[in-house]
Amino acid sequence: MTDQTISNAVAVRENGPGALIQQYKADLAQVMPSHVKPDTFVRLAVGVLRRDKNLALAASNNPVALMGALMDAAQLGLTPGTEQFYLVPRKSRGRLEIQGIRGYQGEIELIYRAGAVSSVIVEVVRQADVFRYSPGRDERPHHDIDWDASDRGPLRLVYAYAVMKDGATSKVVVLNRAQVEAAKALSQGSDSPYSPWQKHEEAMWMKTAAHRLTKWVPTSAEYMREQLRAHAEVAAEQRPAQAVHSGPDRLDDEDGPIVAEFVDDEAEGGVRA
Repeated sequence: MTDQTISNAVAVRENGPGALIQQYKADLAQVMPSHVKPDTFVRLAVGVLRRDKNLALAASNNPVALMGALMDAAQLGLTPGTEQFYLVPRKSRGRLEIQGIRGYQGEIELIYRAGAVSSVIVEVVRQADVFRYSPGRDERPHHDIDWDASDRGPLRLVYAYAVMKDGATSKVVVLNRAQVEAAKALSQGSDSPYSPWQKHEEAMWMKTAAHRLTKWVPTSAEYMREQLRAHAEVAAEQRPAQAVHSGPDRLDDEDGPIVAEFVDDEAEGGVRA
């Protein structure tokens, strides 16, 4: 390797996607929840690109898509490049670019972060499993697994529910293969070999059920909006009332007449306005 080759490699590294992420660290930090450390977030994001040459290429092809995905992850407070928030390359107009996809662990994290639930259960049901759930009769699903089985068979169902802080059970979400496949069909790039639908099928079944569950339990996004609304209302109540002028200002001569008052006019023996 020549000195010129090394210099070129260093220049690419210093001006590549990793440098771009570092450059926009302050912007990412502005939208992050308080529990997320910007330095850690940026370090993990840069590390993901360095470990995956396809991701690095996709990031270089379209830096705007890269930063858009990272901004989404930052706003949600999820870790990029993990099962909380996937970073995947996908083809767009003949070249790779980065797509951000919320994972099942991310969906569950957002539910927990709202503080309304004590536990979240998301499980897949395979062909050899025993599963029973009757809405209105059963509070929670009954799921038996033969852990000694060498092969539980293909995926058949997926379910999700939460146990609230008061012990109550949320709505139970149960999806069959057809429903999951319908959700997959609506997912952009799901047929790509890089998609988590192809590489992590079971996790994406669980993500689909967990995402449906967020319609029935609070998520951190809802919680944060409610907190902001409450803070705004308190601030409005505490704001001092502005002084209201009921009439024109006085003249410089405080002993003189005030405009629109009646004063005696001794010379004419009458009044004037």
